Amino acid sequence: MARAAQQSERKAPSGRGRARRRLGNTEIARALRELSVLLEVDGVPFKPRAYEKAAYAVEGMSQPVEEMLRESGLAGLDAIPSVGRGIAERIAQLCTSGRIDDLEALHAKYPVDVLGLTSVEGMGPKSVRVLWEQLGIRDVAGLKRAAEAGQLHALTHFGEKRERKLLASVGVYETLHGRWPLGQALELAESIERRLRRVRGVHDCAVAGSVRRRKETIGDLDFVVASGDPEAVMQAFGRLAEVTRIHARGSTKSSVRLEPGIDADLRVVPIESFGAALQYFTGSKDHNLALRRIAQKQGYKLSEYGLFEGERRIAGSAEQEIYSTLGLPWIAPELREDAGEIEAAMAGRLPKLIEPGSLRGDLQVHTNWTDGRDSLERMVLAAKDAGLEYVAITDHTRDLAMARGLDELRLREQLAEIRALERRIGGIRVLAGAEVNVRPDGSLDIADEMLAELDFVGAAVHSSLEQSRAQMTRRMLRAIAHPRVDALFHPMGRSLGRRRGVDVDFDAVIEAARRTGTALEIDAQPQRLDLGSELVRKAVEARVPLLISSDAHGAIELRYAEAFGISVARRGWATAGDVLNTLPVRALLRKLKRSQR
Repeated sequence: MARAAQQSERKAPSGRGRARRRLGNTEIARALRELSVLLEVDGVPFKPRAYEKAAYAVEGMSQPVEEMLRESGLAGLDAIPSVGRGIAERIAQLCTSGRIDDLEALHAKYPVDVLGLTSVEGMGPKSVRVLWEQLGIRDVAGLKRAAEAGQLHALTHFGEKRERKLLASVGVYETLHGRWPLGQALELAESIERRLRRVRGVHDCAVAGSVRRRKETIGDLDFVVASGDPEAVMQAFGRLAEVTRIHARGSTKSSVRLEPGIDADLRVVPIESFGAALQYFTGSKDHNLALRRIAQKQGYKLSEYGLFEGERRIAGSAEQEIYSTLGLPWIAPELREDAGEIEAAMAGRLPKLIEPGSLRGDLQVHTNWTDGRDSLERMVLAAKDAGLEYVAITDHTRDLAMARGLDELRLREQLAEIRALERRIGGIRVLAGAEVNVRPDGSLDIADEMLAELDFVGAAVHSSLEQSRAQMTRRMLRAIAHPRVDALFHPMGRSLGRRRGVDVDFDAVIEAARRTGTALEIDAQPQRLDLGSELVRKAVEARVPLLISSDAHGAIELRYAEAFGISVARRGWATAGDVLNTLPVRALLRKLKRSQR
């Protein structure tokens, strides 16, 4: 969105006359997560895990936690899973004073950017402490300087190989840093949209830009407002609690910096131009250019104010008017990337994209048998309450020692508990599954006889992620070829903002999946969104079956499949027919690879 004309670069008002800044769930979760990491840096046992679980729970709440506190006090926070009274008191302190005393004390003891440093692959809390105490490293820039100067390899447990890997990881961090995962950006954007809608004189309001297109990472936020009183909207936008700096402010345009570290742009238009502005500020630059060329060929002029024939506006109040007047069907926001969607629209070949509410089941769910935060029963009941018809319990297996992976004996114990629980609860089918680890040579860490007893098996790569392209490709192809592997979980192995993912020939992976009937997963965890949308489209074109799974490690995360997984699938041009878990459970089981043998 264009910057406003008045380049003020002034600080937003603060202090007296300015309301205390409201904290979103993402910010509260960030503070709890920072406290968790610093406690681990300090060597405190048990507490780090408790704060980490609480951070995940807060992040997953649909209701603003600060609102819950305001309405019901500390008792209101009891509804948040994993938040006990001690953590609730610290959340309350943060919301009322903007700080947590325990966190400030740890900041004084360890004045380091722990969240930044631990976002670099290969850096954990223990490494942060060593580097701070021995080299005075405070942040990622300091880590980079030390690695480039060869200062790390002489330290215990580092060495030259790790120093080189850390330097490479810093490069990845620098490339990806500054973009927000969709999950974080969406929560903030929707919160601001709700508040703008309440401003006097606002007729309509919408989040636009890459958030509306549901890109996997977000650079900034865009808002479009229809109002007959632009000045009231400008003032309300500049007074948002999150605003720390006003970059520019005009009569209908504003650009600000928000406290979480992301810019936001606002455009106010008359109600008759709202649809045109929403279309203009949603589509990618290339999509909009292509649309304007179509308008020009038909003798029209297209802008954020409408579609004009000469000086007469002939469309603009609704997006659909713009597309239909140009002879096109409405193009879903997720597709507006100039990646063939306009040609498909002109030819009548746009797919009927999968819609929210299409998923009947979730095929990757974890419990506290391994690294999940909730019990098997709680996860199943939460899935049932969410309206799912079936859920697969897919805890980690033997080789993931840090996740307390299950061996064959414990898998059989869990299978028996699943069968008993399903009979006791009723009303939901509970599939006994596993997320089986793919070893560096492509073999699996669970015996075939045990895999045959399960209802569903997903295989995943978790270690030796630095293998060469040829090695990783052979490894994945061997796993895909296994007759008991029904799906390949999070195939890219990426972590948004932290790790790019594995180097593999995905064309070969997709072809092998097509040939064997192995499904590829869209892991909807906001930090993964893996497969990415470009590979989803390749899989769709190759007619490879897909899954959309939450990869939930707590009941509150079961919503991820709908909240984020559906969006990735839509960006990849997927229909409901491309996604296996839109099927009823009996039809799903017939479609699994094990049923085709």
